[in-house]
Amino acid sequence: MSVPTYDQFIEPVLRFLATKPEGVPTREVQEAAANSLQLTPEQREELVPSGTQPTFRNRTGWAHDRLKRAGLSSSPKHGFWKLTPQGMDYAQKQTAPLPADEVERLAIGYMDVKLKAPADAAALDKELEAAPSLDSATQSPEERLNQAVKELRDSVAADLLDNLKQVSPGRFEVIVLDVLHRLGYGASRSDLQRVGGSGDGGIDGVISLDKLGLEKVYVQAKRWQGTVGRPELQAFYGALAGQKAKRGVFITTSSYTQQAIDFAHSVEGIVLVDGLRLVHLMMDHEVGVSSQTVRIPKLDTDYFDEEAS
Repeated sequence: MSVPTYDQFIEPVLRFLATKPEGVPTREVQEAAANSLQLTPEQREELVPSGTQPTFRNRTGWAHDRLKRAGLSSSPKHGFWKLTPQGMDYAQKQTAPLPADEVERLAIGYMDVKLKAPADAAALDKELEAAPSLDSATQSPEERLNQAVKELRDSVAADLLDNLKQVSPGRFEVIVLDVLHRLGYGASRSDLQRVGGSGDGGIDGVISLDKLGLEKVYVQAKRWQGTVGRPELQAFYGALAGQKAKRGVFITTSSYTQQAIDFAHSVEGIVLVDGLRLVHLMMDHEVGVSSQTVRIPKLDTDYFDEEAS
């Protein structure tokens, strides 16, 4: 018997988290869901096609992803899940078992919901905003595959952002420099130096674009909960002027206000990277993530051409 689909894990995850208002490690939730669904030893040992994870743990994770997108749960720290106040209220009001149409609503109704951004945040990358999903019944296999890849990227992006917000400020500065190096800045990793600390004047890192260090890019890397506004950008611009620098990159886990974006566009040499752009750069250049290759067969019509022989 195969492992139940991820939608069947939604209610077990919700009900168990409701009994743990202070939150609980992810593995405890996975085991509780498996017990609730009475999975056999064989089902618990089944692996996802890549062989990297038990299927039931993977599907528990997707169930929790849906609860997060519905605003009912959260990941306040790495490997730890907790219902939001809205989620606790929902669990108390919804009698068990959840109706089938309600499970379906939670499973597919929030697929394109972006995880929370501050109300005054402005988008840096319009192309990264969620596109509407098509009815899977009318999609071609290629379209369904593209939709699945997008869904996987969105989920990993959310997990990456959660983890970035939980690391120490010093570790975040190192991660940012790693990303910039993978983007091609600096001939070697040693050409990117972390200089953050008290009295850093708003500069957290320096990139030498040439071996003699004649051309430099200055970096500010900040974990923010709210939006970054114009005053923070003006202070960074002042720090660049103090270094007689022509180029600077401001990177945050949060977002920027429209006023901050307008200021950056009004001056020379400042590039902004928000949390959404940062996690997509990390995925594209495999910083803190790994990827797997999927082989998709396609008919080679030339092979069957009689004239080719």
